[in-house]
Amino acid sequence: MLSLLLMASRIPSLNWLRVFEAAARTESFARAAQQLNMSAAAVSQQVKALETRLGARLFVRHPHSVTLTEAGRGYLPSVQQSLLMLETATTGLFGETRQQRVFVQSNMLFAHGFLSAGIPRFNQAHPDVRVMLGTSNQASENASQFTDLQIVFGNPTLFGAAHDPLLQERLYPMALPQVADRITAPQDLLDHVLIEVASHRAGWPYVFEALKLPQGNARHTFVDNTIVAATMAAAGGGVCLARAPASDTITVMCGLVPCLPGFEVAGQEGYHLVYAETSALRPAARIFRKWLLGYLTPT
Repeated sequence: MLSLLLMASRIPSLNWLRVFEAAARTESFARAAQQLNMSAAAVSQQVKALETRLGARLFVRHPHSVTLTEAGRGYLPSVQQSLLMLETATTGLFGETRQQRVFVQSNMLFAHGFLSAGIPRFNQAHPDVRVMLGTSNQASENASQFTDLQIVFGNPTLFGAAHDPLLQERLYPMALPQVADRITAPQDLLDHVLIEVASHRAGWPYVFEALKLPQGNARHTFVDNTIVAATMAAAGGGVCLARAPASDTITVMCGLVPCLPGFEVAGQEGYHLVYAETSALRPAARIFRKWLLGYLTPT
């Protein structure tokens, strides 16, 4: 009995852990407060109490956001898994007491192009399941968080034991209409700055090869994601590559049009839904997986 009491004395308050998890996931005390129906000041106080209890800083405070320290990043997955285990056990023994949660970590472009519009439809169809969506293009960031499902671009075997193919990409040049009007032949691309997403295997050199166009005189500027590339092209910064269909939403929002109508080339990689194994998926994750596969299948 004494050992149990000593062990309990070292475990932080469950409320503190819930607040920490929400603040870490949203990177904001204010957004965490909205989710938990608390004030931002109360969130800050409970996080501070947890940090004092642990003897370590969990967050770096910024004017309008917070970021996890190394200690916070190391602590978060264990906290998330523990909260989920407690929630699952409570639901299994005593019935559904609140919404089930499914944690989804997605490639940023896929989330922007599909999930931002799709999740409201999912919510209507499955009001008892709450999607906790995070976005990142970095595998290292995904590894530091608990997720039921990951949507990745590239080789899925690097991320999980099981996976479902979702989409392949198609590439073609995009620009503002007044720029696209001046590009009537492939060689006209050389008159413009070409915006390259450095993290992709298939980029401008791959497209030039398909166009049988020498690239020695090409001018490039480099960014790390397609959303920034499209926004830069919309500002008159050059020509970007559409990565359809995931990029369709951002290119329409930016007012971009194809530069060489009728030309496109299949990309070298695609999107995949990744998870440990089907039998290990929690019920909420099974529901989301089935919905997503149906959502992306044309009717």
